[in-house]
Amino acid sequence: MVGLNVLLWVFIALFGIIGYARGYKRELLVTSSVILTLYMITILEAYVPFIRDTLVPNPQGSIFWMRLAIFGFLIFFGYQTPTIPRVNQNERFHIRNPQDAIIGLVVGALNGYLLFGTFWYYLDVSGYPIPFISSPELIAVAGESFKQIINLMPPAVLAAPAIYFVVALALTMVLIVFI
Repeated sequence: MVGLNVLLWVFIALFGIIGYARGYKRELLVTSSVILTLYMITILEAYVPFIRDTLVPNPQGSIFWMRLAIFGFLIFFGYQTPTIPRVNQNERFHIRNPQDAIIGLVVGALNGYLLFGTFWYYLDVSGYPIPFISSPELIAVAGESFKQIINLMPPAVLAAPAIYFVVALALTMVLIVFI
């Protein structure tokens, strides 16, 4: 059995390697898509009456699957956009020097934290609805550290109103890098 905290570090390392291979410009699109996902989920849960009144009060229900569907959809397109032939032929997406790859490693590791951290947070808030993933024992020392780690995951750190500023920052970064 592997702890989720170990998986977090595995995903950070794995996505760092992926970021090194893809370059930082492609990875910035993924970072922006994660931030957009968190923003959309925050807005939907606060302002759409059906979601706010029916799904949010019952965290063990369908809200986990709705969050996961939005998350998976936007992350898929964040990773696939640079492989569209017209976009892929653009010179801006090519790795030109070692700095692009090294910055890609850092941004890729950040994406690993954002992706797995968001999934883990939503899993924890929903009470671990996936049968083969279980909650840590809260009586144990590891369980206490898990609860402290959960408070450092992206949806907890980027809750409203911080997400609004981060969206503006992400849009600014995309504009600076790609225009």
